[in-house]
Amino acid sequence: QVQLVESGGGLVQAGGSLRLSCAASGRAFSTYPMGWFRQAPGKEREFVARIATSGSSAYYADSAEGRFTISRENAKNMMYLQMNSLKPEDTAVYYCAARRSFSSGSSYASDYAYWGQGTQVTVSS
Repeated sequence: QVQLVESGGGLVQAGGSLRLSCAASGRAFSTYPMGWFRQAPGKEREFVARIATSGSSAYYADSAEGRFTISRENAKNMMYLQMNSLKPEDTAVYYCAARRSFSSGSSYASDYAYWGQGTQVTVSS
């Protein structure tokens, strides 16, 4: 089992940048496919980005492609989301999530077994 804690959210002006971090506890972090999701008020949780266990491949939602970068440091049990050129529509609570060990990657929230508590990102216009 793995426990996840996000940090790095905050208030930023449109066009600005933020870097979210996700700290994982437990062993075998490198065996968990990881992802970032977000949920805006009144909307369903949506996929943002995901990364393979080795970090060698990553996939992005269309809304994040070209602006966000997902990465991980398995030796430190950490995952990151670098967000650039932020827009007001990026405002949401951002969650990191992990699939079960040795699972394949997925862009569906229902496929993820472990979730952090979320960190608020607010982008002002």
